[in-house]
Amino acid sequence: MEGDHTAELFAGVDALLAQAAAVLPDAGERRRLREAAHLSLSQVATALKTSPELVESWESGLVEPSGPQRAAYARLLKGLLARERAQDEDAGSSSPPPAPRLREQAPPPRSTTPAPRRRTTTVPSRGPHRGSSPAPGEHFPAGPLAVLDGADILTAHLADGTTLPCPAGTVVGVLHWALRSGIGQPSLATHGRPADPLIVLTPSAAHHLGLPAELEDRAGLRLPAHHPVIEAVTADGWKLTHRGFGPWARIYQRPTGRQRRSVQLAVTGWGALSTGSWNPPAGLTPQELARWLGIYTERVLTPCGSTAVCGQELMTALRPPTRAVRAASGTWHQGNNPGGLWNPVDPAPPEAPDAHPLARDRGPHDALDEEAWDWHRHPTVDEADFFPHVVGLDINLAFVSAAGSLVTGLNTPPEHVTRPVFDKKTPGAWYCDLSHITLDPRLPSPFTPTGLPPTGPAWYATPTLAYAEELGATVQPTEAYLRLEHSTYLTPWYKHLRNAYMATMNDLGITESMNQADYLTAMRTLPRQDPFLLSLLAAIKATGKGGIGKLRAGPRDPRRAPFDPWPALSTPTWRPDIRAALISRARTNMHRKMLRTAQETGRYPMAVLSDCAVYPADRPTALDAVPQGDDGNGVTGAFRLGVNPGLVKEEGVQSMAWLLTARHEGTNPARHIKNTSTP
Repeated sequence: MEGDHTAELFAGVDALLAQAAAVLPDAGERRRLREAAHLSLSQVATALKTSPELVESWESGLVEPSGPQRAAYARLLKGLLARERAQDEDAGSSSPPPAPRLREQAPPPRSTTPAPRRRTTTVPSRGPHRGSSPAPGEHFPAGPLAVLDGADILTAHLADGTTLPCPAGTVVGVLHWALRSGIGQPSLATHGRPADPLIVLTPSAAHHLGLPAELEDRAGLRLPAHHPVIEAVTADGWKLTHRGFGPWARIYQRPTGRQRRSVQLAVTGWGALSTGSWNPPAGLTPQELARWLGIYTERVLTPCGSTAVCGQELMTALRPPTRAVRAASGTWHQGNNPGGLWNPVDPAPPEAPDAHPLARDRGPHDALDEEAWDWHRHPTVDEADFFPHVVGLDINLAFVSAAGSLVTGLNTPPEHVTRPVFDKKTPGAWYCDLSHITLDPRLPSPFTPTGLPPTGPAWYATPTLAYAEELGATVQPTEAYLRLEHSTYLTPWYKHLRNAYMATMNDLGITESMNQADYLTAMRTLPRQDPFLLSLLAAIKATGKGGIGKLRAGPRDPRRAPFDPWPALSTPTWRPDIRAALISRARTNMHRKMLRTAQETGRYPMAVLSDCAVYPADRPTALDAVPQGDDGNGVTGAFRLGVNPGLVKEEGVQSMAWLLTARHEGTNPARHIKNTSTP
């Protein structure tokens, strides 16, 4: 019996190993290979002893095969691909390549032929720590994007430094070429969808395709609907999103079966990469630009608009709104993903921004005011007399790091409750009086964005009240709007951006193994590092900051009537409640570090702005302001110098006289302490 049990266990392990070895192409490629071989769903189903409906679900990505069927399906697809490549090689050796066309008079036919062969070029690398070029994936052999350049003939520069010929002479031709050239990126999550191919048009490529050098509509930033390019695109069955044809344009057709037909265009001459917090280094060649965008794509996601738009899209890509659901009949269909945001939800009345319809008759004291700090105080006599310097400490990715493990509401409206019992695990808005809590006046109040103590009852997000309890206060809210369906929605988003940030800092030679002194020295030389990587780092940080801002995007139409809805309200990721909870948590996290730092050093901040605190110092260095641990790595829970999100860097150093002058002029010293040489 023991031998039989062992054999059974080994058989199970062998089955798992076989499944792990059975790597499958992406869903769209599965269908393409079957159709290119002129095989029907029924033929494949018969061979694999399953149903045509299940094979169709495999091809649509709704469900993945498992067990012996997965191994057999992978073997079939691998054989079809090998057969196709052999046929291509035979065809290539027997006929010369066609001459390139300068202009296309009609769109190329939809084709299932494999991607054109790439030409290898060498992209120069500036500096020893510059990020490595992303390698193309098996499912998208041309990589995630192409930068088109050229006057008479277009050349596509790919992220890995190779090139492809692009024979298109029209925008319509580029769209068809992009879909058949193996450009794209796999999905970032199990239930997600692959990214659209990104085609970046340089000014020469835009001219070649009949696009103007500049947009006449400087307000709307889009081509007019009657422009010949748009007329040709729509005549070929393509559609544009509500953004129209502007610097960033997504152009799509009705899916073929369940395979998406969508392309993202970025027109550099119209400001696609010189606005929206992108700003790659000036003078990049098309090859270098493709590599710069490729590294961002590999570490974050395929660009699809401003960095703020990308920050918002990253949330959706990591927590898709839909997933495969199996009906009682055994068929698969798209259903709501419990972990994602798929339903636009109105905010609770106190959570609504001032322009929202729910704020029409609301008084100023009835609004939730969870914002970052803007606070400063006069130095004490001892601080002014004995400390000649002041040092700014800035928290790395303060608001992004606050998103990790933050509990937020999901898709159900908030529930109004009177006389609730406070629960720190339930996200929501609570009406509570915290004015009885007495704290050290040398610290900003953690309960208000002004840093001044509250004077009466007010609305607070859950992290603020949880911190009040942590400080030993009695918390007795009188009413609340609670979100009983909740999860840690932003945790994957935080981890993804953290990894991108850390990888780029590592390329710049700054690692988490450094002690505080070495880190400070390395950061002081950072502004002189490779502009290629510095601009990439700035784009990653802007993605996090902008994504948080998009959670409460305001109206943009100047002709909008007061309190009228605006388009962002109809999107599932417009969630001012999540933004409020995130900022609340970042502010209370910072206050906790201030308390711990005061316990270790006896020093208190004299100014705070957002995620930067200004401290008195004996010496003009951040090492003098932060606690020093025995190992040189600081004290847990206090302000610590280091590269990790949540740790701090030196924002700037000034004199105490400078701080006194700034306060006399009525400005927050934390706003201007940043040195011009500080990154």
